[in-house]
Amino acid sequence: MPIPSLVGLPLAFAGLLVLAEATAAQPSGSPATTESNCTFGMVKGETARSCRVPIPAGCRVALLPGTDKPWATISKGGNCTCRFDEQATDWKTTITGTCLRCKSPQCSARFSAMFDCSASAAPYTPQTPGGGK
Repeated sequence: MPIPSLVGLPLAFAGLLVLAEATAAQPSGSPATTESNCTFGMVKGETARSCRVPIPAGCRVALLPGTDKPWATISKGGNCTCRFDEQATDWKTTITGTCLRCKSPQCSARFSAMFDCSASAAPYTPQTPGGGK
């Protein structure tokens, strides 16, 4: 599916288009998901930085479709090494992303995870217009 051009669109509207693209890419038959992330920036010489990805109440980390791996990604800019911290991440209560020393003028990182919140969603009850009479 081609990504629509975002040039000239207000940032909030462009974000909705990106969200729509992400939702459209969800495999059929997979549970409802939501995304959570943390981000930070660094300057050259900054030794290390980390952040925690918030875990929504009642949700669990979704698995990449067809695998037993957590559905999580790292996006970074600049010359630094980033990873999910294996010692500080249990994928149930804590997800921590860490970057090492920034070697370029600026560095940035975004750690994100997809969550399955279908167990916490209330079941759908169809409503009949006019109270069903």
